[in-house]
Amino acid sequence: MGNKVKYNLKNVHAAKLTESVVDGVTKYTYADPKAIPGAVSISLDAEGDSSPFYADGIVYFRSNTNNGYSGDLEIALIPEWFRTEILQEMLDSNGVLVEKSDNAASVKFALLFEFDGDVRAIRHVMYNCTASRPSIESETKEDKIEPGTETLSLTADPREDGLVKSRTGDTTSADTYQNWYKTVYIPVEESKG
Repeated sequence: MGNKVKYNLKNVHAAKLTESVVDGVTKYTYADPKAIPGAVSISLDAEGDSSPFYADGIVYFRSNTNNGYSGDLEIALIPEWFRTEILQEMLDSNGVLVEKSDNAASVKFALLFEFDGDVRAIRHVMYNCTASRPSIESETKEDKIEPGTETLSLTADPREDGLVKSRTGDTTSADTYQNWYKTVYIPVEESKG
């Protein structure tokens, strides 16, 4: 029996992506995933188009494009390592995080996360993410204290080789499931024979 509901975002991790070109072929290397504690919510919309081709008075053919996902990741506090390694903020000799305009582009990374489900928590990985700088928000203290959060705007584009995302399923091996956050899972190519 498969999952029917999704709730409780947890175990959010990011793994820095390095791309290198060897003999005209792009090679993708991921650092070990690091935890981003305090996950609140993730909201991602599919990006792409559906283009119908009409013939004989009907939709004769429809082409669909997968341009990945875009949306928001809300967390309690963006960890310092994510700010320096991914958002390219610099740590000066006094331990102060410095943001400069010439470091506007974030580094690419894989995003790993899961939801608690009714049978098994589905684990996800998105392979080619970028994040924009978070907005600065806070509220004054009132009768009750509402903890502030930080929101990253995410884009998960397809890699050059077309890979967008993977997720665990009902028949995922126990070993693969248990090691999901140790290294970034890369799909096994099916042999054609």
